[in-house]
Amino acid sequence: MSEPILRGIRNRLLQEIARKAPGARSLRVWLNRWRGVHIGKGVWIGYDALIETSSPHLVTIKDGASLGIRCTVVAHMRERRGVTIEEDADIGTGAIILAGVTIGRGAVVAAGSVVTKSVPAQTLVQGNPAKPIAMVGMPLKGDVTVKEWVKHLKPIRK
Repeated sequence: MSEPILRGIRNRLLQEIARKAPGARSLRVWLNRWRGVHIGKGVWIGYDALIETSSPHLVTIKDGASLGIRCTVVAHMRERRGVTIEEDADIGTGAIILAGVTIGRGAVVAAGSVVTKSVPAQTLVQGNPAKPIAMVGMPLKGDVTVKEWVKHLKPIRK
């Protein structure tokens, strides 16, 4: 078998293990790094998250970011474009991030949203396609409750 085929098989096996493995901050992160995803420190990857199937090296997830359960990151379509998820960004459950997108530092993608365009830092986006609905006043992480986090949102008026 040729080397590219073996690399592809290895990548897909690691991906399938990573999707179901325990350890949102440990084993899942390690397996995705081994596949070639560029992952910073303190990253959280939810159960069954699908991170770029064939070109994992096109994805960068920076320090403190989190990817929700069953979210999908697609880093290429016909051309290779990549996806960057900046520090402390939060991708909600079931969200889809498409190729060529950067999720800004501290930005939040609401559950189930489809992100087709880059998201500015500290912005909450929602919908299909995802649109900015609020400015984020504090990162959604660690010991911050959702109730406390919501108090710091500033709605975007149109």
